[in-house]
Amino acid sequence: MHSTTRADRDETRARAAGAGKRRRPREPGGLVDEELGAAAGLPLEHVVGWAGFHGLRVIVEPGVFVPRRRTEFLVDQALAAVPHASVVVDLCCGSGAVGAALAAALGPLELHAADIDEAAVRCARRNVAGYGGHAYTGDLFAALPDRLRGRVDLLAANVPYVPSEEVPLLPSEARDHEPLTALDGGGDGLDVLRRVAAEAPRWLAPGGCLLVETSERQAPAAVEAFTRSGLEVRLTYDEELYAHVVVGTRPGPVR
Repeated sequence: MHSTTRADRDETRARAAGAGKRRRPREPGGLVDEELGAAAGLPLEHVVGWAGFHGLRVIVEPGVFVPRRRTEFLVDQALAAVPHASVVVDLCCGSGAVGAALAAALGPLELHAADIDEAAVRCARRNVAGYGGHAYTGDLFAALPDRLRGRVDLLAANVPYVPSEEVPLLPSEARDHEPLTALDGGGDGLDVLRRVAAEAPRWLAPGGCLLVETSERQAPAAVEAFTRSGLEVRLTYDEELYAHVVVGTRPGPVR
Protein backbone atom coordinates (compact mmCIF):
# COMPACT_ATOMS: atom_id res chain seq x y z
CA MET A 1 0.00 0.00 0.00
CA HIS A 2 1.29 3.45 -0.87
CA SER A 3 2.24 5.46 2.25
CA THR A 4 2.44 9.25 2.40
CA THR A 5 5.43 10.85 4.12
CA ARG A 6 5.77 14.50 5.07
CA ALA A 7 8.14 15.03 2.13
CA ASP A 8 5.57 13.47 -0.16
CA ARG A 9 2.88 15.82 1.12
CA ASP A 10 5.15 18.82 0.61
CA GLU A 11 5.81 17.73 -2.96
CA THR A 12 2.10 17.26 -3.61
CA ARG A 13 1.32 20.76 -2.36
CA ALA A 14 4.13 22.25 -4.42
CA ARG A 15 2.88 20.46 -7.52
CA ALA A 16 -0.42 22.32 -7.61
CA ALA A 17 0.38 25.43 -5.59
CA GLY A 18 -0.13 28.88 -7.00
CA ALA A 19 3.63 29.42 -6.88
CA GLY A 20 3.85 26.94 -9.70
CA LYS A 21 1.80 29.16 -11.97
CA ARG A 22 2.90 32.22 -13.88
CA ARG A 23 1.45 35.29 -12.19
CA ARG A 24 -0.04 37.82 -14.57
CA PRO A 25 0.14 41.59 -14.18
CA ARG A 26 -3.09 43.23 -13.19
CA GLU A 27 -4.90 44.84 -16.09
CA PRO A 28 -7.01 48.01 -16.00
CA GLY A 29 -10.51 47.29 -14.77
CA GLY A 30 -9.61 43.81 -13.51
CA LEU A 31 -8.81 44.59 -9.88
CA VAL A 32 -12.31 44.18 -8.43
CA ASP A 33 -13.00 40.95 -10.29
CA GLU A 34 -9.64 39.48 -9.29
CA GLU A 35 -10.18 40.37 -5.64
CA LEU A 36 -13.67 38.85 -5.69
CA GLY A 37 -12.29 35.71 -7.28
CA ALA A 38 -9.55 35.43 -4.71
CA ALA A 39 -12.08 35.86 -1.91
CA ALA A 40 -14.13 33.01 -3.35
CA GLY A 41 -11.06 30.78 -3.58
CA LEU A 42 -11.22 30.64 -7.37
CA PRO A 43 -8.00 30.29 -9.33
CA LEU A 44 -7.14 33.73 -10.67
CA GLU A 45 -7.00 32.29 -14.18
CA HIS A 46 -10.66 31.27 -13.94
CA VAL A 47 -11.59 34.80 -12.89
CA VAL A 48 -9.84 36.59 -15.75
CA GLY A 49 -10.44 33.80 -18.27
CA TRP A 50 -6.87 33.16 -19.38
CA ALA A 51 -3.48 31.92 -18.25
CA GLY A 52 0.01 32.90 -19.36
CA PHE A 53 1.86 29.85 -20.69
CA HIS A 54 5.11 29.67 -22.66
CA GLY A 55 4.62 33.21 -23.96
CA LEU A 56 0.98 32.63 -24.96
CA ARG A 57 -2.31 33.78 -23.51
CA VAL A 58 -4.31 30.56 -23.14
CA ILE A 59 -8.10 30.62 -22.67
CA VAL A 60 -9.12 28.88 -19.43
CA GLU A 61 -12.80 28.53 -18.50
CA PRO A 62 -14.06 27.82 -14.95
CA GLY A 63 -13.74 24.15 -14.10
CA VAL A 64 -10.82 23.57 -16.50
CA PHE A 65 -7.33 22.62 -15.33
CA VAL A 66 -5.01 25.64 -15.23
CA PRO A 67 -1.66 25.05 -16.98
CA ARG A 68 1.26 25.24 -14.54
CA ARG A 69 4.47 27.07 -15.20
CA ARG A 70 6.48 23.91 -14.56
CA THR A 71 4.83 22.31 -17.59
CA GLU A 72 6.66 24.81 -19.79
CA PHE A 73 9.66 22.56 -19.15
CA LEU A 74 7.81 19.71 -20.89
CA VAL A 75 7.28 21.96 -23.91
CA ASP A 76 10.95 22.93 -24.00
CA GLN A 77 12.04 19.28 -23.77
CA ALA A 78 9.66 18.34 -26.59
CA LEU A 79 11.05 21.08 -28.83
CA ALA A 80 14.60 19.93 -28.13
CA ALA A 81 13.75 16.26 -28.71
CA VAL A 82 12.03 16.63 -32.09
CA PRO A 83 12.71 20.15 -33.43
CA HIS A 84 11.26 19.36 -36.85
CA ALA A 85 8.07 17.57 -35.75
CA SER A 86 5.26 17.72 -38.28
CA VAL A 87 2.59 15.66 -36.46
CA VAL A 88 1.95 16.58 -32.82
CA VAL A 89 -0.54 15.16 -30.30
CA ASP A 90 -1.40 16.82 -26.98
CA LEU A 91 -2.96 14.02 -24.88
CA CYS A 92 -4.73 14.77 -21.59
CA CYS A 93 -4.68 18.23 -23.15
CA GLY A 94 -6.78 20.21 -20.66
CA SER A 95 -6.97 23.69 -22.16
CA GLY A 96 -4.70 22.66 -25.03
CA ALA A 97 -1.89 24.85 -23.71
CA VAL A 98 0.91 22.38 -24.48
CA GLY A 99 -0.27 21.74 -28.03
CA ALA A 100 -0.71 25.44 -28.72
CA ALA A 101 2.76 26.22 -27.36
CA LEU A 102 4.35 23.51 -29.49
CA ALA A 103 2.54 24.69 -32.62
CA ALA A 104 3.52 28.31 -31.95
CA ALA A 105 7.18 27.33 -31.69
CA LEU A 106 7.36 24.75 -34.47
CA GLY A 107 5.40 26.52 -37.17
CA PRO A 108 3.01 24.80 -39.60
CA LEU A 109 2.20 21.25 -38.49
CA GLU A 110 -0.62 18.77 -37.98
CA LEU A 111 -1.91 19.25 -34.43
CA HIS A 112 -4.35 17.07 -32.49
CA ALA A 113 -5.47 17.35 -28.86
CA ALA A 114 -7.66 15.09 -26.72
CA ASP A 115 -9.09 15.01 -23.21
CA ILE A 116 -11.80 13.09 -21.40
CA ASP A 117 -13.31 16.31 -19.98
CA GLU A 118 -15.77 18.06 -22.31
CA ALA A 119 -15.24 21.51 -20.79
CA ALA A 120 -11.49 21.17 -21.31
CA VAL A 121 -11.97 20.15 -24.93
CA ARG A 122 -14.16 23.20 -25.55
CA CYS A 123 -11.27 25.38 -24.34
CA ALA A 124 -8.72 23.38 -26.27
CA ARG A 125 -10.63 23.82 -29.53
CA ARG A 126 -10.44 27.57 -29.12
CA ASN A 127 -6.77 27.54 -28.16
CA VAL A 128 -5.56 25.30 -31.01
CA ALA A 129 -7.86 26.64 -33.72
CA GLY A 130 -5.41 29.37 -34.71
CA TYR A 131 -2.85 26.68 -35.55
CA GLY A 132 -5.27 24.55 -37.58
CA GLY A 133 -5.50 22.10 -34.69
CA HIS A 134 -8.29 19.68 -33.83
CA ALA A 135 -9.52 18.68 -30.36
CA TYR A 136 -11.46 15.54 -29.46
CA THR A 137 -13.33 14.25 -26.41
CA GLY A 138 -12.55 10.73 -25.24
CA ASP A 139 -10.41 8.41 -23.15
CA LEU A 140 -6.76 8.81 -24.15
CA PHE A 141 -5.93 7.28 -27.56
CA ALA A 142 -9.52 6.18 -28.16
CA ALA A 143 -10.33 9.82 -28.91
CA LEU A 144 -7.79 10.10 -31.74
CA PRO A 145 -8.33 9.36 -35.44
CA ASP A 146 -6.96 5.94 -36.41
CA ARG A 147 -5.04 7.54 -39.28
CA LEU A 148 -2.56 8.91 -36.73
CA ARG A 149 -1.27 5.44 -35.80
CA GLY A 150 2.45 5.22 -36.49
CA ARG A 151 2.64 8.85 -37.65
CA VAL A 152 3.06 10.95 -34.48
CA ASP A 153 6.40 12.75 -34.13
CA LEU A 154 5.67 14.35 -30.76
CA LEU A 155 3.24 12.93 -28.21
CA ALA A 156 3.00 15.18 -25.15
CA ALA A 157 0.86 13.82 -22.32
CA ASN A 158 0.39 15.98 -19.23
CA VAL A 159 -1.24 13.10 -17.35
CA PRO A 160 -2.74 13.38 -13.85
CA TYR A 161 -0.14 12.10 -11.37
CA VAL A 162 -1.34 12.95 -7.85
CA PRO A 163 -1.89 9.73 -5.84
CA SER A 164 -5.58 9.38 -4.93
CA GLU A 165 -4.98 9.60 -1.19
CA GLU A 166 -3.11 12.89 -1.61
CA VAL A 167 -5.79 14.73 -3.60
CA PRO A 168 -7.35 16.09 -0.35
CA LEU A 169 -3.96 17.67 0.46
CA LEU A 170 -3.98 19.84 -2.65
CA PRO A 171 -4.65 23.59 -2.35
CA SER A 172 -8.37 24.37 -2.45
CA GLU A 173 -8.05 26.28 -5.73
CA ALA A 174 -7.03 23.01 -7.38
CA ARG A 175 -9.05 20.57 -5.29
CA ASP A 176 -12.31 22.49 -5.46
CA HIS A 177 -12.15 24.20 -8.86
CA GLU A 178 -10.30 21.87 -11.23
CA PRO A 179 -11.57 18.51 -12.53
CA LEU A 180 -10.59 15.43 -10.55
CA THR A 181 -9.70 13.66 -13.79
CA ALA A 182 -6.89 16.19 -14.30
CA LEU A 183 -5.42 15.57 -10.83
CA ASP A 184 -6.05 12.01 -9.61
CA GLY A 185 -3.57 9.51 -11.02
CA GLY A 186 -4.75 6.49 -9.03
CA GLY A 187 -3.14 4.55 -6.19
CA ASP A 188 0.47 5.58 -6.78
CA GLY A 189 -0.35 8.39 -9.18
CA LEU A 190 0.89 6.53 -12.26
CA ASP A 191 -2.22 4.68 -13.52
CA VAL A 192 -2.73 6.97 -16.52
CA LEU A 193 0.98 7.29 -17.24
CA ARG A 194 1.30 3.50 -17.50
CA ARG A 195 -1.66 3.31 -19.90
CA VAL A 196 -0.17 6.02 -22.10
CA ALA A 197 3.30 4.44 -22.10
CA ALA A 198 1.91 1.01 -22.98
CA GLU A 199 0.03 2.18 -26.05
CA ALA A 200 2.25 5.03 -27.26
CA PRO A 201 4.56 2.91 -29.47
CA ARG A 202 1.59 2.04 -31.72
CA TRP A 203 1.03 5.74 -32.40
CA LEU A 204 4.57 7.09 -32.57
CA ALA A 205 6.45 7.32 -35.84
CA PRO A 206 9.94 5.76 -35.86
CA GLY A 207 12.10 8.20 -33.93
CA GLY A 208 8.99 9.84 -32.46
CA CYS A 209 8.95 10.87 -28.80
CA LEU A 210 6.54 10.54 -25.89
CA LEU A 211 7.00 13.12 -23.10
CA VAL A 212 5.24 12.93 -19.74
CA GLU A 213 5.55 15.09 -16.64
CA THR A 214 5.94 13.28 -13.32
CA SER A 215 7.37 13.83 -9.84
CA GLU A 216 10.80 13.08 -8.41
CA ARG A 217 9.67 10.14 -6.30
CA GLN A 218 7.56 8.69 -9.10
CA ALA A 219 10.28 9.06 -11.74
CA PRO A 220 11.89 5.59 -11.32
CA ALA A 221 8.55 3.82 -11.76
CA ALA A 222 7.68 6.08 -14.69
CA VAL A 223 10.99 5.26 -16.39
CA GLU A 224 10.29 1.56 -15.82
CA ALA A 225 6.88 1.89 -17.51
CA PHE A 226 8.45 3.56 -20.54
CA THR A 227 11.19 0.92 -20.74
CA ARG A 228 8.67 -1.90 -20.51
CA SER A 229 6.86 -0.51 -23.54
CA GLY A 230 10.04 -0.71 -25.62
CA LEU A 231 10.89 2.99 -25.65
CA GLU A 232 14.41 4.35 -25.29
CA VAL A 233 14.15 6.44 -22.13
CA ARG A 234 15.82 9.40 -20.50
CA LEU A 235 14.78 11.49 -17.50
CA THR A 236 15.13 15.27 -17.56
CA TYR A 237 14.91 17.69 -14.64
CA ASP A 238 14.69 21.44 -14.06
CA GLU A 239 15.72 22.43 -10.54
CA GLU A 240 14.24 25.93 -10.65
CA LEU A 241 10.79 24.74 -11.70
CA TYR A 242 11.06 21.47 -9.75
CA ALA A 243 9.93 19.79 -12.96
CA HIS A 244 10.60 16.19 -14.03
CA VAL A 245 9.87 14.97 -17.55
CA VAL A 246 10.31 11.44 -18.86
CA VAL A 247 11.22 11.29 -22.57
CA GLY A 248 10.70 8.05 -24.46
CA THR A 249 11.74 7.55 -28.09
CA ARG A 250 10.42 4.86 -30.40
CA PRO A 251 13.47 3.15 -31.91
CA GLY A 252 13.94 3.58 -35.63
CA PRO A 253 15.14 6.14 -38.16
CA VAL A 254 13.60 9.59 -37.89
CA ARG A 255 11.35 10.44 -40.85
